[in-house]
Amino acid sequence: MAISFSAIAKELTTLVKLASPILIGQLAQMGMGVVDTIMAGHLSANDLAAVALGTSIWIPINLFMIGVLMATTPAVAHLFGNNQNHTIRNTLHQALWLASLMGAMAWLLFRFSPHLLPLMHIDPHLYPIAHDYLLALSWGMPAVAFYMVLRCFCDALNHTLPNMVISLLGLLLNIPFNYVLIYGKFGFPALGAVGCGWASMAVMWLMLFFMLGYLLIAPHFKKFNLTTAVSWPQKKAIYHLLTVGLPIGFSIFFEISVFSVIALLLGSLGAEVIASHQVALNFSSLIFMLPLSISMALTIRVGQAAGQQDREAARFTCQVGMGLIAGLALLLSLAMIFSRHLITALYTHDSDVQNLAAHLLLYAAVFQLSDGIQAACNGALRGLKDTKTPMVITLIAYWCIGLPIGYSLGLTPLFSLQPLGAEGFWLGLVIGLSVAAILLGYRLIHCFSPRSPYFL
Repeated sequence: MAISFSAIAKELTTLVKLASPILIGQLAQMGMGVVDTIMAGHLSANDLAAVALGTSIWIPINLFMIGVLMATTPAVAHLFGNNQNHTIRNTLHQALWLASLMGAMAWLLFRFSPHLLPLMHIDPHLYPIAHDYLLALSWGMPAVAFYMVLRCFCDALNHTLPNMVISLLGLLLNIPFNYVLIYGKFGFPALGAVGCGWASMAVMWLMLFFMLGYLLIAPHFKKFNLTTAVSWPQKKAIYHLLTVGLPIGFSIFFEISVFSVIALLLGSLGAEVIASHQVALNFSSLIFMLPLSISMALTIRVGQAAGQQDREAARFTCQVGMGLIAGLALLLSLAMIFSRHLITALYTHDSDVQNLAAHLLLYAAVFQLSDGIQAACNGALRGLKDTKTPMVITLIAYWCIGLPIGYSLGLTPLFSLQPLGAEGFWLGLVIGLSVAAILLGYRLIHCFSPRSPYFL
């Protein structure tokens, strides 16, 4: 079937319109962590280290919860694509019931997590700060859970702008809240780095209230009658959300935890190696927000097409999305190769750290394409509610292939005369991401085959 240039341009425009607010929203939410780190760092090294320790525990729990609740997007997108507006309200209510459960579990985990700190053999001076920081954050977890469901609901209906605006507002509020609570202004006690936790908690709840207010006021949500009647918990509906969401949560956890383990394994190689790895990883994570945003846009578009049972529309969206990501990956790779020394100079003045980090960014430039493709495939597969197989693929690619190869190259002479250090681990990441891209791509092709259960 011939595809016109105008059709490609129209789909590209739609994807960019959906992905752009998602990208800005993701960057704004990342910015809150950056603000906490900078403001804690200006207090003392102990405060900065305590926040870093607390964050290392907070991020995996938070991202797992968010991953589970991301099932809301394809669930609502399918119904919207099939014009089942009358059932969308019930699906949203069931997702909110699930959010209440996930938020309560996250709260409990956060209340328990400080007990893990002594097992990490940390400096006793850091323990009370990290302990209180985590306890403060725990009170914001229910708000994060509810906000994620409402955000996914809006995204699935093609309204990605509200999250962007609210996330930017949250970032702007986080700065003065931190200042007031860290230094004790306007009658508040000076809490130090622990104030970052309470400030983040307050911003989480305010973002939830802003999103609720928007949903109640915006005219395009009136037709869903969101508040006319409460749908009580339904085991079957919540179970369906969990069957889609739990694999997403575990996939994200498997990916994030690999990077955490690599950082721990590099600990024996010295501060310069750890710092270089952190610089390269931080910049790579920032760049990854671009393919991730397109991936989330693909979840929306493919989910709506699947709801309409339009195989060709879903396939076309995937093809355009892959082409967009491939083009951007090429541009990003070239930019990273030619500006890698300028990038690392922004992070540190240490020439040894700069040079090693710049070398590691070459590997990051190499895996831009495979990283983008695996993210796009994951997004499209989530739109089809196909999440179990991608979870297994993620586990195999990162934990059974990428990490063992990286460990062997980085810390043992198994494949070379001497260990390659951080370079070996990054080569393992290149291989793991490439395997993930190939396997997920094959899975996506299979899902569009005539025997696929996703299109009858």
